[in-house]
Amino acid sequence: MNMSNKMKILVVDDEKIVVDSCRRVLAAEGFEVLFTNSADGALKILETETPVLLLVDVKMPGRDGISLMAELKETRPEIPIVVMSGYPTMETISEAAKKGAARFISKPFTPDELLDTVRRVMPEKETV
Repeated sequence: MNMSNKMKILVVDDEKIVVDSCRRVLAAEGFEVLFTNSADGALKILETETPVLLLVDVKMPGRDGISLMAELKETRPEIPIVVMSGYPTMETISEAAKKGAARFISKPFTPDELLDTVRRVMPEKETV
């Protein structure tokens, strides 16, 4: 399989450990993992890339994941978003859902939880 056929997942999180673990788990499943530590970085990547899925942290310095999602709902509504949070309050979960999150995953999560969530959100025709 050549690199250009790999499905891309964009991970947006300011914690290196989260990015690294997502990258390791998803790459092992055959995904190409793009990553950035900020909402603005994500928007920059989305100018040239079309991932099949975004994994977005809620709490980040500067713009948070909720404001990023609000913008993406307008500009890239076709890309499903999974929200990650170490603070899974009902308020955070409902706010994420309102902004169009396809799923919510609490940190820390296991590789199996991550893969299960990704598989549930992926468009059917594109599962690995």
